Amino acid sequence: MKYLLLLTNHADHLAQWRAASDEENRRLRAQESPKWGEFFSWLEEKGIEADGLELDDPKLARTVRVRDGETLVTDGPYAETKEQVGGYFVVECKDLDDAIEVASRVPVARRAPVEIRPLVTQ
Repeated sequence: MKYLLLLTNHADHLAQWRAASDEENRRLRAQESPKWGEFFSWLEEKGIEADGLELDDPKLARTVRVRDGETLVTDGPYAETKEQVGGYFVVECKDLDDAIEVASRVPVARRAPVEIRPLVTQ
């Protein structure tokens, strides 16, 4: 079964990231890289297929709505929340318990929620 894992970031974490210098952000990213390497190695060991991407800053997002035939475009993400989607994975797991184990090993799960959603397949 396929699951979507939505990786989130807390708004305060995004604010710190924005306030940091490029050099500091490179240092922080380098510090996180080994955790991601371990995660991807674990996925490979378990034979779990995963595909995903990191999303750019939510302030670059646009939300589109069509109302009465008019297209409305709003800056930023759809909802003002304390957490913003920062990336995603689509994983192939045998069941929800396996998807929970995968989500628990995603490095961002140590600081922010990872939402698991089953995908509807035909």
